Amino acid sequence: MSTAMPSGQDAALVSEVTDVVEAAGRTLRERYTTHARGVSLEEVVGEIHANDDAVLAVMREPLLKARPGSQWAEDELAGGALPAGEWWVVDPAEGNINHVHGMPDWAVTATLVRDNQSALTVVHLPLTGDTYTATAGGGAHLNGRPLTVSAKSDLRAALVGTGQARPGESTDTFGRIGASVTAMLTAGLVVRVSVPATLQLIHVAAGRMDAFWQFSDVRSGLVAGALLVTEAGGTVTDLDGEPWSAASRDFLAAAPRIHTAALDVLASI
Repeated sequence: MSTAMPSGQDAALVSEVTDVVEAAGRTLRERYTTHARGVSLEEVVGEIHANDDAVLAVMREPLLKARPGSQWAEDELAGGALPAGEWWVVDPAEGNINHVHGMPDWAVTATLVRDNQSALTVVHLPLTGDTYTATAGGGAHLNGRPLTVSAKSDLRAALVGTGQARPGESTDTFGRIGASVTAMLTAGLVVRVSVPATLQLIHVAAGRMDAFWQFSDVRSGLVAGALLVTEAGGTVTDLDGEPWSAASRDFLAAAPRIHTAALDVLASI
């Protein structure tokens, strides 16, 4: 049975999800300090889990209620395809490691994934008050204003980025990240290497950055940004050039006029 949502319901649901995500953002902001919290690994991990628990307590039930019959993807670091149907893929503190170290690059995200395709997303940055939203076929917006990706056509003029998806990736993945950065430092203008993925992808969607790639399938860091970039007119594929989905092993989002050049640099790595 189809789980498609009537198009007339999209705006109402985005508004409801935005209210939930912004309320969660207030909780996360209340927990924020401008100094690092935790010295040992155990202390840092404890702070991360405490952030997650506090924010999920605000988000989970309202989101499930907003879309009856939807399910919850429990592991925010998991990857791969989800079972059929509608799933909430949520990161209660996207950039949690930055939050607990007193840095400003963090957000709250909620994405409704339908049959492994992002249907709608809300990304809220509590420190600035900015909210990014997108619906499949309905465009991408920042605080209600339409977003458009970069018009650049020359990779040599491009600001591009990547980063690790999670601690403990394989040695092979770390090697590919290093090789790709070296290749893009030669092919592009400037390379940013940072976390989290979503905070680079919102820049791609807004035309501030020109491409982002990742050698990982951690879906919570990609589903929101993938929809924002696509709906802002960008191109999102895997590194074989095939359309990206939650089942894909790797990821490239780029302005359409430099996508092929970026793919040529990355595909052999």
